[in-house]
Amino acid sequence: MRTTIPAVKPACANFSCGPCTKHPGWTFASLHGAPVGRSHRSKPSKSKLKLALDITREVLRIPADYRIGIIPGSDTGAMETAMWSLLGQRGVDVLAWECFSEGWVIDVLEHLRIPNARGMVAGYGEIADLASVNFDNDVVFAWNGTTSGVRVPNADWIAEDRKGLTICDATSAAFAQRLDWGKLDVTTFSWQKALGGEAAHGVLVLSPRAVERLQTHTPAWPVPKLFRLAEGGRLNDNIFDGETINTPSMLCVEDYLDALKWAKAIGGLDALVARADANSSALSAWIERTPWIDFLARDPGLRSNTSVCMKIVDPEVVALGLEGEARFASAIVSLLESEKAAYDIGSYRDAPPGLRVWCGATVEASDIEKLTPWLDYAYAKAKADLFAKAA
Repeated sequence: MRTTIPAVKPACANFSCGPCTKHPGWTFASLHGAPVGRSHRSKPSKSKLKLALDITREVLRIPADYRIGIIPGSDTGAMETAMWSLLGQRGVDVLAWECFSEGWVIDVLEHLRIPNARGMVAGYGEIADLASVNFDNDVVFAWNGTTSGVRVPNADWIAEDRKGLTICDATSAAFAQRLDWGKLDVTTFSWQKALGGEAAHGVLVLSPRAVERLQTHTPAWPVPKLFRLAEGGRLNDNIFDGETINTPSMLCVEDYLDALKWAKAIGGLDALVARADANSSALSAWIERTPWIDFLARDPGLRSNTSVCMKIVDPEVVALGLEGEARFASAIVSLLESEKAAYDIGSYRDAPPGLRVWCGATVEASDIEKLTPWLDYAYAKAKADLFAKAA
């Protein structure tokens, strides 16, 4: 048990799972070119928005016939837009293995009340039964569970000859995991995740099949203006050419452009995935040799390389019950924050108590390696304090 304070701290102690840390070398000067004070419909602003869409396509290798738009409300806004605009033509299988995708279950079953819909919900650390998905239905799922650390292993489980649409929440997967675009009809993410952008903006990617649905399907419910991708059977093409439904922050757009340019400069998608893999591998090596901590996701093949979620397995801590475990994890998090060694690594409020460390591409592997001795130290200190109080 480590009782001495580590000599070295991470150069960047930001390990939040969203908004995530800025890319290496980022400065406020990166935003110098933003057309602040101009209309988002002015030529300079529209050109910036269109450029952001174009580089997004290039970095993520999105097919040329897929549409990309910027949507208000971060990934949540993009997902709500997709569901409210596209669902209702056929039954729905909505899959969940963490709290955000559980929200999509509630939307489909309780708010939209779609006939022949079923929620397929797995507990934290597990994944739904992918083999039992009915692809005659529309299928809603998260590629990576941000609050559970569980991801789909690949897209092989998605039927090539599906009749329904696949609607994928990829917010903590895009830019760090390889998405199989041929299997995804609707994909959403926010740039505050894997590229460390500023919050409140979502990205919506539509396949030709999804565009056809928008042009031929009228939902049975009123669609709010913020979610309206089509009207009268006509797609709102402007959204996918750099115009947004509401006013975007051009400072945030400039910040996203800076992150995209950094991604291109280091080698694009291959380099981004490699960086996330190296980060998660460094953290995984520590977890595997450390007896008091374990992955929340049991199956190694389903573990995220971005939002690595952990549970405390020390029997004396587990014996305290969930409330005691939560207090113990909180003590670790608070100590690391007070020492400025790590920020924002507590598990999500609705998830089982534990720790969660972002390992996406904007994090440096050297910082993960410097973090792990601090985790050992904080655990030892919290354990000593716990039993000192008990005595």
